[in-house]
Amino acid sequence: MRRCSPFCNLALLLALLPLTGCLFHTHPSQETYFKGQLRQATQSQLVDFINQQAEKIQSLQATVDIDTSVGGAKKGQVTDYKEIRGYVLARKPSLLHFIGLLPIVRTTAFDMVSDGQQFKLWIPPKNRFIVGSNQVKTRDPNHPIENIRPKEIYDALLIPAIEDGDIPVSENSVEVFHDSKGHPVLQDDYEIIVIRMKNENEAVLSRKIVFSRIDLKPHRQYLYDDQGNLETDVRYAVYKDYGGVSFPSRIEIVRPREEYDITLNILKLEANKPLRDDQFALEQPPGAEVIRLDGPQSRAATTPSGEITSRR
Repeated sequence: MRRCSPFCNLALLLALLPLTGCLFHTHPSQETYFKGQLRQATQSQLVDFINQQAEKIQSLQATVDIDTSVGGAKKGQVTDYKEIRGYVLARKPSLLHFIGLLPIVRTTAFDMVSDGQQFKLWIPPKNRFIVGSNQVKTRDPNHPIENIRPKEIYDALLIPAIEDGDIPVSENSVEVFHDSKGHPVLQDDYEIIVIRMKNENEAVLSRKIVFSRIDLKPHRQYLYDDQGNLETDVRYAVYKDYGGVSFPSRIEIVRPREEYDITLNILKLEANKPLRDDQFALEQPPGAEVIRLDGPQSRAATTPSGEITSRR
């Protein structure tokens, strides 16, 4: 009599398991597949949509409600800040003005401008005026919010065009969203992965844009640094028509490395309204503590008289 190998015994056991009825349990999947109509698009059509939208919107002026959360797994806790009213002005190629008001009293909580190279941030409650480069040169783990730059907000608001030097790659994937009852639902999507040439011999992952196949509009954008680290995760929801321009009425900007989350709920938006240069100007207030980031005095503050005082 031929002896059955261990693999034969295992196969026999697996074949008999369904007959026992006591070693397994079948239950409904918690996730269901979206059963609605999905739209079709090619890679070139999706790239054209991004570029046409980038060309269509040259400036915007918006009134927003701002929700902010700071913290996460690294800190062991999350702090949610009350919704505050804000105003955003953006003009291509790189100008941004972002103002937040304190709740109830509606005085200025912060006032920030950027010309694409340098930014200025005035925080009246702390009498602090911060000046820094739009690019983070040295990350400060002790002051994570100071690692955030206006460029991330600008690129979240106005999704950049896919330029001639970029290499778009398409991917058919699946995203998870939640229905009105909070149940997870799987839905096919389109993703455009943008590769940028860092130099002649090296390519880097620049960003990834996720399109919903319900409306073929961007519902998520991932932005990466030159080492392939995820810098910013932007989520777009509830597109509305603003004077002939389709734009998301809710934009959530997540910075996972700093554990910082800011959500803009758009109350009013005007696109392509002429914006003057002086609307993007911010002067240093007299007597303010001045903090210069990204330089040799990055952890020190200077007064208008030129004295340097310690921040700590």
